[in-house]
Amino acid sequence: MEAMRLNGLRSCSCSSVILRRLKPTGAVAMLLSALVLAGCGAVSVQPYSEAELKALTATDRATAQQDVPPISAPLTMEQAIARALKYNLERRVKMLEEALAFDQLDTATWDMLPRFMAQAGYSRRNKDLITSSVDSVTGQPSLAHPYVSSDRAHTTSDLGLTWNLLDFGLSYIAAKQQADRVLIATERRRKAMHLLLQDVVTAFWRTASNQKLSEQVTQTIINAESALEDARRAESERVRSPIDALRYQRQLLENLRLLETIEQDLAAGRLELAQLINAPPGMHFRVVEPDERLSTPLLGMPMQQMEEMAMTHNADIREQQYNSRIAVEETKRAMLKLFPNLSFNTGIRHDSDRYMINNTWNETGLQLSYNIFNLLAAPSQKKLAEAGVKLADQRRIATLMTVLTQVYLSRMQYETAYRQYLRSDEIWHADEKIAEHSRNRELVQTQSRLELVSNNAAAIVSMLRRYQSMAQVQNMRGKLQATLGMEPEIGSVDELSLDELTRQVADGLQQ
Repeated sequence: MEAMRLNGLRSCSCSSVILRRLKPTGAVAMLLSALVLAGCGAVSVQPYSEAELKALTATDRATAQQDVPPISAPLTMEQAIARALKYNLERRVKMLEEALAFDQLDTATWDMLPRFMAQAGYSRRNKDLITSSVDSVTGQPSLAHPYVSSDRAHTTSDLGLTWNLLDFGLSYIAAKQQADRVLIATERRRKAMHLLLQDVVTAFWRTASNQKLSEQVTQTIINAESALEDARRAESERVRSPIDALRYQRQLLENLRLLETIEQDLAAGRLELAQLINAPPGMHFRVVEPDERLSTPLLGMPMQQMEEMAMTHNADIREQQYNSRIAVEETKRAMLKLFPNLSFNTGIRHDSDRYMINNTWNETGLQLSYNIFNLLAAPSQKKLAEAGVKLADQRRIATLMTVLTQVYLSRMQYETAYRQYLRSDEIWHADEKIAEHSRNRELVQTQSRLELVSNNAAAIVSMLRRYQSMAQVQNMRGKLQATLGMEPEIGSVDELSLDELTRQVADGLQQ
């Protein structure tokens, strides 16, 4: 790449030397100058170097963690949600997209104003502008000598106001469409917030289960490996029959594989929660397990009320409604282009040409224009606009029916998840009692270590499934709330401090 860059510079310098030797004039000089500029302006491929990539990634990583307070105490559910709302990077992207839509609306509003133009120019010619005239009756050359009518060099300046009626109408419709796009960006931000809340709650319960079970899993793995060593030693000493010894080892290995899978699954929950709240991936933090008492007020809500709430508050339905309104405005925009164009301009002009008697003057004009081919294109334009409206309406109707189906499906999944949690809780209580009896029997040495390991593993699996069922209940409740368009009422995330946002999130979750 460096060689390509040097070759480009060398070709530019050589071309400059050739031009100095030839000393061309006129059109040839202009042509050669253009060729030299084109050669010097060639752009070469310049990838980032390894040092530049390292510096860029280091800067991006520091920017991602900028203004994010460290986690100094165990996190509650409300604090985790508040941190996700305030510092999650994907949510920041959605908020910036919404801010960009507002800025585009401001720009579209300015487009409706007239154009107030200020211009200045300089003109020079190498020869005088000499003209002659002929007699208008005889057509013979005038006896007067040819005369100069303009300076070789003169400057011009204009200050004018131009207003176009058609451009104003099109800009007005475009501004209305952009206002609807702002609302669409807001609904997309709401939808992203709903998904973020679901993910945070699920990852939080997985982290809580990791915190609760990791010590038990580790201790059970140690006991299983110790029992496996004893079983292999017994096999080598032929204390038991080979078949029984191998079956014993196989059952221990199955329990070990199950426990190691659980250990790996538990470790992933903390990483997912750290990514959602924008904490460093390697940071170790603890969470405060929330109250496990589940309230299910949504299950008592009538389905008709759920349908009405979803049709008025669901983010996807609102987005398609705004898209339909944009399509209707696009029809007006297409029809407006078929009208004549009326433009008005006024301004002050000045020319420094000394041959002019009036160097400064005011100019006003009114112009009406119409493209005749618009009459031929009108049917096609109208058909295209109506097709866009029909497509937007069909998408809105399809989204509406999809959301109504999601209401029924989400409620059914929520109810099923709640029942499964109750069943998992009962199974866990039973397995926990069995494991406790096994530990008591192991103390008096009335059972094998295999039975103790198996019972402990079963209790751990039951507790894990209980936590998973709890997370599933919370996830399905969040999904149903997102389908209904329910969300915690909070203020501006940027203006609120983390503590204030945490309090508002707690109040919103209670509501």
